[in-house]
Parts: sequence; C-alpha cells; structure tokens
Amino acid sequence: MQEVIIEKLVHGGQGLGTLPDGKRVFVWGALPGEKVAVRIIKKKRSYMEAIAETVLEASPLRIAARESNYLATSPWQILPLDAENEFKKQIVNELFAQTHVALPEFTVTAAGDDWHYRGKMEYSFWGDEDGLHLALHNRGSHQKTIVRGSELALPALDAAARAILLELKKLAIRAGDLKTIIVRCSQNGQTSASLFVRPESFPKFPLPERVQGLRVYHSNPKSPASVPTKLLYEQGDVHLQDVLLDTRFTYDSDSFFQVNIPVFEVALARIKEHIDEADEIVDMYAGVGSIGLSVAPKKATLVELDPATAAMARLNANGSHIQAEVIETSTEKALDSIMSELPVIFDPPRAGLHDKVVGRTLETIPPQVIYLSCNPATQARDLAKLTQRYDITYFEGFNFFPHTPHIETLAVLRKRD
Repeated sequence: MQEVIIEKLVHGGQGLGTLPDGKRVFVWGALPGEKVAVRIIKKKRSYMEAIAETVLEASPLRIAARESNYLATSPWQILPLDAENEFKKQIVNELFAQTHVALPEFTVTAAGDDWHYRGKMEYSFWGDEDGLHLALHNRGSHQKTIVRGSELALPALDAAARAILLELKKLAIRAGDLKTIIVRCSQNGQTSASLFVRPESFPKFPLPERVQGLRVYHSNPKSPASVPTKLLYEQGDVHLQDVLLDTRFTYDSDSFFQVNIPVFEVALARIKEHIDEADEIVDMYAGVGSIGLSVAPKKATLVELDPATAAMARLNANGSHIQAEVIETSTEKALDSIMSELPVIFDPPRAGLHDKVVGRTLETIPPQVIYLSCNPATQARDLAKLTQRYDITYFEGFNFFPHTPHIETLAVLRKRD
C-alpha cells in the first residue's frame, strides 16, 4: 500500500497521481485533491494502475456509492451529477487542447433519470453451495461479485435477468457451462436476451413471463469473450421496439442500439436542428438506422457493415417516412457515398474514423459533417485533420452514461469558404 495525492481525473475515469518513487499512477475510486492509500493492480514501464483502498483525506465532492462493487460498472458513483458533468467537460477540453483543436464554448447535457436508465446489461454467472447467481467481474482482478442487478439498469431488465436465472437454476446448470447473458429492454418494458454458453448443446427451458424472446448461443470456450459461435436455438420474439423523434425502430438483443433513450433523443434533436437544409443525407455508420432515419429531411443513404444489422436498417427504413437506401458494407469500402453535395453523418466506433474516410472527406468536401463520437480522444484526433478545411460551428457533450466516465460528443462542421 502506498499513499498518493490525486491531481485530477483523466480520460478513462481514473484519478492521476505520483507515487513516492516518481512514477505516475492512475487510480480507480479516487477524486482530485484526495489523499488515498492505493493497491497496485497493474505495473507498466512508465506508469502504474491502482485502486484506492483507503481514503485518508476525502474531497468535499465525495458522496457514498450506491453499490459496493461500483467500480465494476460505474466508478463515478462517488460524484454528484453536476460535478460529474463538469469533470467530463474539463476532460474533453483537455483532449482537444492536446490536438490543438479550438472548441467553441459548450455544455454537457443530461436527460431523464441518472439511475435505472440502461436498456442493456451483460451479466456473468457465479456458482456456490447456494446455487447459481448473477455476477459482475471486479475491476482489477479475476474475481466476481454476486449481484441481483444494477442500479444503472432499467428495472424490467433486471427482473428479466433474474427470471432467466431462476429457470437455469431449475435445470441445475453449472456456472462453468455459462459465459454471460445480455439482456435488452425497451422503454415500455419489453425484454429479450442472448445467453452465451460453452457446451455445443444446451437444454431448452420455458421462456419466463417477463421475457418475450431468447437466443442461446454456443460460444467458443477457448475465448473469454462472449461472441456467437453457433446459434443453438431461439424462442419467442427477440425483437424490441422504441420510438425516436416520432420514428419507430425495431432492434433485437444483438443489435447495436443506444441504451439511454432520453439522452439519445436530445442528441438526435440537436443534430436535426443543426443539419443543413438538404433533401438527402449520408449516414456512414448507420447501425439499425437510428440516426439517419430520425434526422433526414426526405432521403438517406445508410451504410452498415453487419448483415443482420443492415437487414434491421432496411426494416426500419421501410417503416419510416423517408426514402432510404441501405448499403451493406464497411464505411471504408463505401467511400463513394461521401460526396461533395450531401451532408454526411459519422457515428463511428471508439477507434474513430479510418484514415481513408478522413482522406475521402477532405478530398470531396461535403458541405457539412456531423460527427457524434463515443470517444472524444479519437474524435479530437480526427477533427485535427478535418479542421484543415472545416470550421466547428457547434459542439456539445452528452452524458449517455451517468455515474461512469463515458461521454459522447457532437461536433457540427461546415466547410470553410
């Protein structure tokens, strides 16, 4: 155990301090200004990672976490929401300053409840003499904590997870045969789930009343990740529905769909408010079409790589009020869709934009670029390049995941004359 004074919070969520030997340390569960005793969990050549075991001098901002295992899912439970939003703004400003990109004055927006907001959760399993339990991995170790649910999850979601757990208990399933369960919940309480198991066959069990659909996947036991190797069976209807800006969307337990609908609707409204008056837009990481179909005036081109997700986007396009074409390929292979006359929307994964996408954008110069990012660090990197030809006309942060370090940022760019 070593004592550290925390200087600031950094991108990723840890507090930054300096160990007595001069090495920098990133500390979970600590706030700026605090003096903490830390347990080292990872050693690197130039830095270390640690967990605050004892708070020796507490910040006046510190509040009690709701969950004993809060570090597993929401390590900023120890902050009030207004302070959390201010720290997120500071971190975004620092990331963009590092890439020499000047941001306009902006706010960090939250909406809806800051607890029980998540429409998707993934739980692991634990078995002991009392039977099978839902569990979450502890940060910085291979151990798990038994849970009944999460303070972040919609109540219907956790009720569905527990109902499936009860059916598994009746079958006397070993925890070692199970990887994880992903449960999704719509705003009206519909739930569906995907269960990932190690055996290549798995017994069927009655679909709980709280769950309208279930997929059971064999997942390669040699891989720690819960990825589908083979669909063993499907029961009920795994499709869910939610409404975004008066447009109804269908998705399923495996689709990418935003987990905090109230905040997402605010972000969509902001995009729609700031998008140029063009009849058509291009949505380059379209998913099930949730952005493009919500904000397009009349027409949209939707680019999506995953076949199942592209099929869902077509279904949603057919039910929307606009004319839409879905192109099933990666954004890097659909560069011709980035054109000089049409506004383009980017909502890339955490890795940000591929160099080819940035290059094509700077070559064709669409009149407007709308960039919603789940990782402001890579967005800052990309905007450092795009601002060679574009001005940032609007910027806003969105707290999609209260009580976590995660922040999403929206940048509206207009080509420079």
